[in-house]
Amino acid sequence: MLEKVLIANRGEIALRILRACKELGIKTVAVHSTADRELMHLGLADETVCIGPAPANLSYLNIPAIISAAELTGATAIHPGYGFLAENADFAEQVEKSGFAFIGPKAETIRLMGDKVSAKDAMKRANVPTVPGSDGPLPEDEETALRIGREVGYPVIIKAAGGGGGRGMRVVHKEEDLIEAAKQTRAEAAAWFSNPMVYLEKYLTNPRHVEVQVISDGQGHAIHLGDRDCSLQRRHQKVLEEAPAPFIDEQARKDVFAACVKACIDIGYRGAGTFEFLYENGRFYFIEMNTRVQVEHPVSEMVTGIDIVKEMLSIAAGNKLSFTQDDVVIHGHSLECRINAEDPKTFIPSPGMVKHFHAPGGNGVRVDSHLYSGYKVPSNYDSLIGKLITWGATRDEAMARMRNALDEIVVDGIKTNIPLHRDLTRDEGFCEGGVNIHYLEHKLAEQK
Repeated sequence: MLEKVLIANRGEIALRILRACKELGIKTVAVHSTADRELMHLGLADETVCIGPAPANLSYLNIPAIISAAELTGATAIHPGYGFLAENADFAEQVEKSGFAFIGPKAETIRLMGDKVSAKDAMKRANVPTVPGSDGPLPEDEETALRIGREVGYPVIIKAAGGGGGRGMRVVHKEEDLIEAAKQTRAEAAAWFSNPMVYLEKYLTNPRHVEVQVISDGQGHAIHLGDRDCSLQRRHQKVLEEAPAPFIDEQARKDVFAACVKACIDIGYRGAGTFEFLYENGRFYFIEMNTRVQVEHPVSEMVTGIDIVKEMLSIAAGNKLSFTQDDVVIHGHSLECRINAEDPKTFIPSPGMVKHFHAPGGNGVRVDSHLYSGYKVPSNYDSLIGKLITWGATRDEAMARMRNALDEIVVDGIKTNIPLHRDLTRDEGFCEGGVNIHYLEHKLAEQK
């Protein structure tokens, strides 16, 4: 096993990684910015290093500072968590060139899957179902682009090849709008992702967002941990997730699981990853692969009993998978509510002092959070302050436990989106299951 791991992240995911390391007897190094001196995991780590001032580009995105901290403390590996540098191929490459193990995929794999065009090509070769589209970059030649649009059929969506986080996308409903939309998306892609390449896909009107969790050791072995439904989204950002996804065609599910496992083996994938799909009319359509641990990984852990982070650490040490597919049994149902420091109606961030924090408990309740009474939520980073997860033998039981937990949790001093989650877990449409990706946006619009 690894000797000492530097955790190149903050907040709840840094605490999650630290706990997994401690269970395995691995020493830990916690890096932090000057704004994060009071983070919970710093008091639990074996060593801490300040890597820069509050702005992320001067601290958590500062590659030389992170590698210097690893050298200074004698760390043997670096775990990037999610966000920040987690899917930065240059970072992964520099970590390994500097003699440390990168707890994630190889740099070339991150590059392959980080470019939406090359990722789609790789998935086609592995027989993973993809959305009909331009089969590569959308040509700048206007006649060719218009022909592709007609062949795919409107509406279509233009996406940045290097995009993510809901940025670099534009829906086109009419042929006469295609060329201008492509120009605007290219300009945005160049500005946001330093890559002007765009591609075109059929725009599915009422899909669900369903993803498949995988773990692969890069030595020819891969497994899936079932699927998750992440359709409750606002501005393309996930709000509430669950596993398994309800009301999925069983044959389509079986086929896509097999295809995802095969794809991992084909591309030599190493570590935990997620294949993200749109699901409509009983069919899966690949949209991207996240080459890191996901925010919503706990729901997969709850229904399988497999610790995804510990498995990542083991694989990074050069070990083969600890489990076979036969060991993976989906048992019960799990829900996760993302708790954000934000106004529940306007969604404006609400940093500040947490006067009192009370975590709910009870059978089947899990809280992944770095909050504590007296902690000051900084204004410099993402508003996620915790994740509330429940498990039940059935979806209804998991939902009932989530309602109770949301009624119990107390975060005084700042505004949070807990009232929104209380509303969602009592919403008739969501409780029935199988809502599409537009459901929450429509619900919020109606409330306004």
